[in-house]
Amino acid sequence: MSRLPATIVIFAGFFLIGKLFLLWGILLPDIAADLQMSELISGALFSLFSVGMMLGAVIGGKYASRFEYMPLLAALLSINTVLLLLVSVLSSWQWFLVLAVLIGVVSSTIFTIGHTLIARMYAEKRFTMMGLMDFMFSLGTFAASFFVTLLYLVEHNWRLPIQVLAGVMMILSCYTYIAARSQAKVLKGQPKAPKKTLAFGVIIKQPVFIFMALLAFGYGAVEFGNANWFVSYAQNGLGFSGEQSRNLLACFTAGMVISRLTFPFLLRFVSVHRLIVLMATASLAGVFTLKLMPSLYGIGAGNLLLGLGLGGLFPLMLSAAMNIDSDNGPVLSGIAIIGNSTGVQVASFSTGLWANFAPLTTAFWVIPIGGCLLWLASYGYSRKIKYRNSPA
Repeated sequence: MSRLPATIVIFAGFFLIGKLFLLWGILLPDIAADLQMSELISGALFSLFSVGMMLGAVIGGKYASRFEYMPLLAALLSINTVLLLLVSVLSSWQWFLVLAVLIGVVSSTIFTIGHTLIARMYAEKRFTMMGLMDFMFSLGTFAASFFVTLLYLVEHNWRLPIQVLAGVMMILSCYTYIAARSQAKVLKGQPKAPKKTLAFGVIIKQPVFIFMALLAFGYGAVEFGNANWFVSYAQNGLGFSGEQSRNLLACFTAGMVISRLTFPFLLRFVSVHRLIVLMATASLAGVFTLKLMPSLYGIGAGNLLLGLGLGGLFPLMLSAAMNIDSDNGPVLSGIAIIGNSTGVQVASFSTGLWANFAPLTTAFWVIPIGGCLLWLASYGYSRKIKYRNSPA
């Protein structure tokens, strides 16, 4: 397989999906007002999206390796485009919940394929390329706030950003299809590797991968618990304006971008297992600063520190797992996404449920609690990685 077209597609796809993931949280106040969604329904939206992510991780982990990856990516990007266009014309929240599940399934499968392809194509520099791939995802989340602000200057309508994103995704789908056709012509007549269905059971029984799943759970709870609820927390709970809230969230995504771009460089000086603990510790400090210092600069600093600690943690975790068992890349990616999605689901829904009985400023404590779980899981995973890499 030619590495350049696949790399372009995966990096661009991760950028667009990163932007899509953050759009839900940024647009939530306007979507909820337009479609008459309560806090409980808003929490259910994020939870159902996470359910879709879990289903997509299982399906992608087991069956994606039975297909040619590039044509499959083209099809998945086209399906996501259609689903987003349907979301942009909705007038009731009931169908929004259904479509959120389907978008989660498709997006998660794209993630699984992307992680697997990059890990296999760049085995000699896996940490760097996995970091850059997830950097593109974070760059998409970072751009999302400014993307919405810019389009709102044209028209203050939550449907417009989703429609524009769908259009760009369709362009990428067309490029992917063309690249897949060109690749098929080059490889015509050459023997193909046997296609097989992979199994989760053997992998998840290993303690190191159990800790990886727990780390992914805490990671999802903190990252997307904050991403999904922060704008509502800052705007409705603390009284900041919509633009201020989006800009404060951009401090978090900026930290994520910087972290994912720089963590491979830090590996020259710090071992993998130590860097995992350091990043988890920075995340824990950031999330408590964010909650306990509710001033403009306090929240901005907390969000930035949280992003700096959290950003490199996921690619670092998954790259370390791929180094242990690269042949089961789709399964490892699937386990990480399932853990991540479960964390998103628990944090997002519990925050919405708690906000039905208490102020959102109180319910937001779910995120610091998730930060504590993340640190404990990171410490356990780092110990397993250390012993796994130690000479017998």
